[in-house]
Amino acid sequence: QVQLVESGGGLAQPGGSLRLSCVASGFTFSIYAMSWARQAPGKGLEWVSSIYYDGSDTTYADSVKGRFTISRDNAKNTVYLQMDSLKPEDTALYYCGKGRTYYSGKFLNDYDHWGQGTQVTVSS
Repeated sequence: QVQLVESGGGLAQPGGSLRLSCVASGFTFSIYAMSWARQAPGKGLEWVSSIYYDGSDTTYADSVKGRFTISRDNAKNTVYLQMDSLKPEDTALYYCGKGRTYYSGKFLNDYDHWGQGTQVTVSS
């Protein structure tokens, strides 16, 4: 079965950086788009970024554009989210998601499996 295991969350200061990882198993990772989404306290799930099956195209929510970078290593079945210039409003539980197809979309329904999440807290 599909498994997505996120790691790398933690506490960071404003302006700091964190790198999230998501290791996938149970499906052919290299032929599916992948995504990151987040859920802040008291709010709904928000799409953050997506990457094509081969890494050739990436998209970002306006709230993180220029600060976050998504990447993937198909040999390691892993997708990453490099988060720089962190802000307190980035505090959330971050999830990785498996796409329904090889291309990526901005809608949560474009993804059919999500991991358990990793907590990111940005505070001084």
